[in-house]
Amino acid sequence: MYLPRLAERRVLKINKTYPIVMVCGPRQVGKSTMINKIKQPNRKMVSLDDPNEKRLAIEDPMLFIQSHGYPLVIDEFQYAPDLLPVIKLIVDQKALNNEETNGMFWLTGSQQFKMMKNVSESLAGRVGIIDLSGLSSAEIEKRDVDYFHPSLEQLKLRENVMIKKDVHQIYENIFKGGMPKLIVNNLDREEYYNNYLRTYLDRDIKDLSQVGNEIAFYNYLTYLAARTAQELNYADASKVIGVSAPTIKNWTSILVSTGIIFLLQPYNNKASKRLVKTPKLYFMDTGLCAFLAKWPTPELLENGAMDGAYLETYVISEIVKSYYNSGKMLNLYYYRDFDQKEIDLLFIEGDKIYPVEIKKIFYPTNADKNYNVLKKFKLNIETGIVICMVDRITPLNKNTWLCPISLL
Repeated sequence: MYLPRLAERRVLKINKTYPIVMVCGPRQVGKSTMINKIKQPNRKMVSLDDPNEKRLAIEDPMLFIQSHGYPLVIDEFQYAPDLLPVIKLIVDQKALNNEETNGMFWLTGSQQFKMMKNVSESLAGRVGIIDLSGLSSAEIEKRDVDYFHPSLEQLKLRENVMIKKDVHQIYENIFKGGMPKLIVNNLDREEYYNNYLRTYLDRDIKDLSQVGNEIAFYNYLTYLAARTAQELNYADASKVIGVSAPTIKNWTSILVSTGIIFLLQPYNNKASKRLVKTPKLYFMDTGLCAFLAKWPTPELLENGAMDGAYLETYVISEIVKSYYNSGKMLNLYYYRDFDQKEIDLLFIEGDKIYPVEIKKIFYPTNADKNYNVLKKFKLNIETGIVICMVDRITPLNKNTWLCPISLL
C-alpha cells in the first residue's frame, strides 16, 4: 500500500521549471517510493545502491549518463558526486542549443550533508530542492492540507478536514513515529528501529569522514533523545559524551543535515540583550526519539516525566514537515529570556509575529501569560494560539485561541 505524499505536487511543479529536481531526506522516509510512484513512464530510474551502477557512475560519469539517457532518476545520488559537473555540462549544452531542459534529471539521496557540498556551486539556478521527512499526521490520515499557519482563517480551513484524536491516540502516534514502512506494513517497532539505526550508523555515518568514533556518536544520539525539546548545550554534551565541543558541534551538524534532528533558533532582533542565544533541539521522528530513550510503551510515555517534551517535539516536527511539504521558508523561532519567560514557538511574517504555546491539558487557562513580552520587539502581535487537547477551535480570550493538536 502506498500513502500519497503532500510533496508530490512540488516535485511535479519543480519538474516543469527546473532541469534538475533534488529530493533530500533521511533514510527510509519514502523518497524512492514517492519518486517511483509519480515518475513518467519514459523516465528511467537507476539506484547507486547497485554496486555495478555505482562503480560506473564513479569511474566514468559521462558514460553512466550516456548509457541511461534522460529523463532519468538517480537514486542515492550522493555516492557519486562527480556526476554533478557532467549533469551541469549536459544541461547547459542543451540550453545553449535552445532545447527543452526542464525535468531532465531527478536526484534523490539520504546524505544531504554530502549531497549539498557542491550542489550550490555546480547547479546554481538549475536545481529545485525538496526536503522530505517521514509521514506527517495529515499524510497518515489522508488529509489534503497546506502548511500549518496560526491565523484563525487558516486554522478553520484545517478544522474542516480534521480527524479528532484523544490524548491516548496522540501518544500512540508519538510512540510509533512516521516512518512509512513501519506505518504501512505494521512492522515490529523495536526490530524496525534497531535495523534503522544499524543502517544509519553503518552506511551514512561511516561514510562521513567527520565521524571517527561510532560508539560515542551513538551515545550522543541517545543523549539527545533524552533531551528533546530542550536547549542544546554543546559544552555539557561534550563533558557527558567525552569528546570535544567542536566534535559535538560537527556531529550536530551531521544530524541536522541528515534530517534526524531539527534546531529551533531563539528569536532575537537586538531589541533586548537579555535573551538566550541557544537553539532548542527536536527529533524529526518521535518514534525514533522514544526508541532511543528506551520508552517501552505509549502509556508510559504519556504518563512519564518527558510527556510534555515529547508532545512539544511532535507538534514542532509536524509543523516543520508541513513547511517542507509545501516548500515554504521556515521563519520559526522560540522565545526565552534571562527572567525565565518563554514562548514555545513564534511565527514571524514580515512585521507580524504570531505567538504559540503547546500544552498537554484540555483547557489551559493562563497559557498565554508571556505573550506580552513581545511588545518590546515593536512588531504587530497577531492573535496567538495555544495548541492543546481541545476538540475544536475555541476562544481563550480576545487575543488568544485554543487549537486542537488534531489540527496539525
